[in-house]
Amino acid sequence: MDLAKWDADGVGGFSGSKADAEQRVQKLRSRLEQLQELLYAEHLHKLLVVLQAMDSGGKDGTIRHVFESVNPQGVSVTRFQEPTPSELEHDYLWRVHPHVPGKGEMAIFNRSHYEDVLVVRVHGLVPEPERVWRRRYEEIREFERMLANEGTTILKFFLHISKDEQKKRLQARLDGPDKRWKFAYSDVREREFWGKYQKAYEEAIEKTSTEWAPWYVVPANHKWYRNLVVATTITETLAGLKMKFPKPKLPKKLVLK
Repeated sequence: MDLAKWDADGVGGFSGSKADAEQRVQKLRSRLEQLQELLYAEHLHKLLVVLQAMDSGGKDGTIRHVFESVNPQGVSVTRFQEPTPSELEHDYLWRVHPHVPGKGEMAIFNRSHYEDVLVVRVHGLVPEPERVWRRRYEEIREFERMLANEGTTILKFFLHISKDEQKKRLQARLDGPDKRWKFAYSDVREREFWGKYQKAYEEAIEKTSTEWAPWYVVPANHKWYRNLVVATTITETLAGLKMKFPKPKLPKKLVLK
């Protein structure tokens, strides 16, 4: 896995314009709304969407644009930030498990359990001689296998932007009065570790992309293409579940008065 070989500026085989892509995403949102209703009504399947990216990679924007039409009654979004003191007293998956989807639900992770093989690795937050984070690849694979065996469909997206694009986005946050609140100096400091983060992502994706929980590396310099890829993947995956509305449990004879 070599992210340098993935063109963050690419648009795959899409030959249409930005306007064409946005129009297609609009249709996909309507389709996703229908599929989510089916998911909720059938009460059989579960969907977990994991979004990972470098700072300013577009996780929030993806959630806003792709899931705009879904019913919040059946969808949850969890943002995993720095662990709390209570969370640090438990194993690293303890804080994750309560947020996985139940039957008929869709859960979206904005960052996730993968932070424990990313930031933990890059900043050496566990003792290096023990290589604690190395054994977590297998633990994460088995955690996701368990979720899949229990009926969860898992889609993991790495939103791949270039270092130059990140610089532009961070500068736009700093310059824009309506975006300045999102700017954090810590994002600037983290740029110093760009190369280490790329290596950490490469190994995490390589070691944890499985049949039951695949990774999708999405070129994300163009936000419209990012949205198109994510929306298409999710709708096609849900459609492939062949869901049906359940038959109502009614008495043999029912007369409405």
